[in-house]
Amino acid sequence: MASTYLTRTPSAGNRKTFTISCWVKRSGLGSPQKAIFTAGDDSSSPLNFFGFNTNDQIAYWEYSNDTTGISDFLTTRRFRDTNAWYHIVLAVDTTQATASNRIKLYVNGVQETDVVTGGNNLYPQTQNQDLAFNDADGHYVGRYGYSSDSYFDGLMSHFHFIDGTAYDASTFGSTDATTGEWKINTSPSITMGTNGFTILKDGNTITDQSSNSNDFSLGGGTLTNTEDCPSNVFATWNTLKKLTITLSNGNTTTLGNGDNGVWSTIGNNSGKWYWETQQNATSTMVGIIHEDVAQTTGLSGGAGVYGMQEGTTYGYYRNNGSSGQSSGFPNPTNSNVVCHALDLDNGKYFMGVNGVFKNLSGTTSNIGTGADPTYSSLDTTKFWFPFTESRGSNCGCDVNFGNGYFGTTAISSEGTNASGIGKFEYDVPTGYTALSTKGLNE
Repeated sequence: MASTYLTRTPSAGNRKTFTISCWVKRSGLGSPQKAIFTAGDDSSSPLNFFGFNTNDQIAYWEYSNDTTGISDFLTTRRFRDTNAWYHIVLAVDTTQATASNRIKLYVNGVQETDVVTGGNNLYPQTQNQDLAFNDADGHYVGRYGYSSDSYFDGLMSHFHFIDGTAYDASTFGSTDATTGEWKINTSPSITMGTNGFTILKDGNTITDQSSNSNDFSLGGGTLTNTEDCPSNVFATWNTLKKLTITLSNGNTTTLGNGDNGVWSTIGNNSGKWYWETQQNATSTMVGIIHEDVAQTTGLSGGAGVYGMQEGTTYGYYRNNGSSGQSSGFPNPTNSNVVCHALDLDNGKYFMGVNGVFKNLSGTTSNIGTGADPTYSSLDTTKFWFPFTESRGSNCGCDVNFGNGYFGTTAISSEGTNASGIGKFEYDVPTGYTALSTKGLNE
């Protein structure tokens, strides 16, 4: 469960016209509601909520003791992609004569016109209506103001609030002429207004990066500076491809009980890829799995799975249907970092502990020449994915796909990385790169 949020109480500004623009990458889905930005401290005050509801729809709603004219605005679409960054823009202008022009919502540059009411009016029914956003009351990024059960679970970047102007999405992004993808405008031309602010623009700073100095405070939790951003999306564990595994820390930490696994969000059948894992409890298998393996329990001992697990003296190997302990094979205890180098150009998989790669007989691998891989003869007609499976009670792992963290703990020293993509504890072998969108495009 996420618990990080930011807070600020502004002086009263323009409560009729404003814009919210932010990039978000979701981790948790469904109940409870996932608040992006809210205003109002208690249930008796005017309140505004903007975020995802329990059905994963984008929601904007207002609450007031006087329910006349309040808005309860939902997309019909449900947003459940935990690998993608969404750019969301909410433009509000209650001075508009036509009610349907008073709220405009854009996702990745496209206005959401297929919208429904959550039970009250779809749009503010009163022209020139004052709203809770920009009132002299508590404003919260990442949590519902008066309740602690609606934290946003995921990542945020380039968060803008504009006081007094309703901008459309084209101010903050544009369509790439080559790929057709919506891409970020990192320095939009905007008039901020008195209470406007820009935070989370370069890393995890909550100091206002506009000229207004409208800084936020950390209300709770921990802010982590991640390499994952709208310009370079890194792999995580996949919430839609798992069995009875609890995910946290932006879907990079697993916790499960008994023979339940999870795939990564990015896989491939070519290229050379590097990542690192660290078990947070014993009886955790880490390795790779291919696309044709059926999603069920007890996969790590079956065909189509390669990896390792902590043993009594030596590490357990998981070799495409066979398993056991091998003399000299690395033993991934809790304090160790397991290094993964997957060569899908040649069907080889190198595994090591603390930067030293070995094959099943304990011979040190030479990744540069492709000699002595831990596993070989992988079927490269199939897509392969990083994989982990809990094998006992309350066990799991932290993965570093390039963000430079194991859970919430930063790597202690950064290894070399010729590709420049991602931060890892140990040296990335020459020719290998991170599982990320930039890595895929190298």
